[in-house]
Formats: sequence, structure tokens, C-alpha cells
Amino acid sequence: MTTTRRDFLAASASIAGIAAGVAAAGPLGQARAAESGTSAKSHPPLRTPASVRKGDMLYRALGRTGEQVSLIGLGGHHLGRSDDEAESIRIVRRAIDQGVTFMDNSWDYNRGASEIRMGKALRDGYRDKVFLMSKIDGRSRLAAAQQLDESLRRLQTDHLDLLQHHEVIRLEDPDRIFAAGGAHEALRDAQKAGKVRYVGFTGHKDPAVHLRMLEIAKRHGVRFDAVQMPLNVMDAHFRSFGHQVLPVLLAEGIAPLGMKSMGDTFILKSGVVTPLECLHYTMTLPVSVVITGIDRMEILDQAIEAVKTFEPMTAAQVTALLARTATPAADGAYELFKTTNLFDSTARNPAWLG
Repeated sequence: MTTTRRDFLAASASIAGIAAGVAAAGPLGQARAAESGTSAKSHPPLRTPASVRKGDMLYRALGRTGEQVSLIGLGGHHLGRSDDEAESIRIVRRAIDQGVTFMDNSWDYNRGASEIRMGKALRDGYRDKVFLMSKIDGRSRLAAAQQLDESLRRLQTDHLDLLQHHEVIRLEDPDRIFAAGGAHEALRDAQKAGKVRYVGFTGHKDPAVHLRMLEIAKRHGVRFDAVQMPLNVMDAHFRSFGHQVLPVLLAEGIAPLGMKSMGDTFILKSGVVTPLECLHYTMTLPVSVVITGIDRMEILDQAIEAVKTFEPMTAAQVTALLARTATPAADGAYELFKTTNLFDSTARNPAWLG
């Protein structure tokens, strides 16, 4: 199915209507409004959600699901980058021992190595301690079902707590996913079979694509349980998921999953923010989880320290941080996942889409 301008404008208008009905912003929204010179009511309701502390870890509600998950999520992609599989397994288990429950992965990460390593780490009772998520690229029912079954084998489990359509980065992706014989039929089947508990989607390219995915899903009677997207100190200034998508998710009770808080280190290369500032900013947003890539023990320690020391940022702190990041963020130079194809794995491997 071809996406027309009329379809796109209709979807955008419908979503905008939902966002307009969301309550006024809290301190973080007021800070953003001050930064941009607009009223707080034009920005997302950015009150930091309630968290429950257990030991050094914080836990938040996963949207309307009734689940509680760790504020930090262990990103699966970085897990498969190292040549040392044993170290990757130790990282996963140490993270779980320190209270991290949200595990992120994908069928395509490192040609399956990330899922294989996580599957080994989740032996010996560790699987029962986590909320396990993975993603599939297939846009057809057959491809999606095959990828899911392969993920389950690699992860050594009979079910996923959350399965997401991965890399929804093109305006036509929602049409393919929800077409007759499309991938969402496979997710529906998997839920009925007990292979999957909750469903969602991810993407990193443009808020317009996320909005269209939500609109097409609604037309098919589907309300996702979770949506994953970039949320960081530079997103606030450029093609912002935080401004455009976040309020829609909150209005619908869909769990926002934040990723790319440091843009795979590119945001840090700007020289204007530190890792802890990046993590604390995204944690201050109304997200259920901040998924962060962890490939070394010291990076795990950094993530745990961010949770231990976290206090929601004040409006003044956010205003200062956004002022500091405004110029380097203006043209997306440090959010390469939005402005280049560097992060578009399905563009480099179109066969994965099926």
C-alpha cells in the first residue's frame, strides 16, 4: 500500500487531537517552554513518574500493564559487541543481581550473538527474575513468526514478556505491518499461543513515523503496550520524539521506553554533557525504562550509579541543560540515527524485512 500525503496529514491531525487533550506540563515541561519561548501547555506533560526504590534500584510502572520494571534497562546490542562472551554473561548476571529487571534485545543484534549470550546468562533461574523483551524485523506474517521462534530458541525461553516490531523508520512500514498477511498477525498469533505477553514497536528516525504507526494501529483496533524511541538532551531541539510522541503515549497509557540517551556515545562527543547528565535527564522524563547499552563492567557501574544518585531534575536544571545543548543539537549532528542511515540495519539488510 502506498502512503499518500492525505493519509499522512489525516494521521497527524488525529494524533495531534489526542495530544491537545493531555494535561498541562509539570516543571520539566515548563523548563522546555521557557527554553523555546512557548507556553507550557504546548509541551508534553513531563512530570517525572513515581518510582519505588528497592536497594539501589528504582522501579516504575510499565504503562497500563500492571508490570513494574527497573528504571534502567540493559541494552542488548552492546552486549554482543565484545569478543568475550563470558564477560557479557557476567555483565547480565551482575546487572540482575543489582536489581536490573528489564532486558532489551533483538533478533538481528550482532547476527544473533546478543540473544545467544543473553540466553546463556538467563540460565540457572535468572530468566524468572527479569522482564525479557526482544524485537523482530519481519514485515510479513511468515517472516515475523520465523524470527520470533528463532529468538525464543536463542534466548532459551518459551515466551517473551514483550515483543516489538523493530525499526519502524519508514512511512510505509505501518502499512506493511498491518496489511493482510502482515507481521502484526504473527504477533497476534504469538499472544494467543502464549509465546508473547505484550506487544509494541520501536523506531529512531522521525516522530512522524511513530505517529503514523500509532494511527494505523488504531484503525486496526490495536493499542500497543509499549513504544521505544530516542529520548535525550538533544532530541528536545530537533525532530523531537519527546515533544511529539511522548504525550500521545501517556494519553493512551502506552509505556514509553527511552533509548539512545547518549546516542551511542555520539552525544557525548559534543563535549557539552556528561554520561550522568544524559541518564538523569532521560530518567526525569515520564518514561518507564531508560534502555542503555552496556558492554563493560564499568559502564554497568555507571548506570547503577546514575540510579543510586538520581533525583528528578528541577525546572532550572533542565532549562540550563537544554540551553547548553541547543546549539550543538540544532541540526541533528549528534543524533545520527535521525539524520543518517548509520543505525538503519534493515536498510543495509532489506532481506530481514521478508
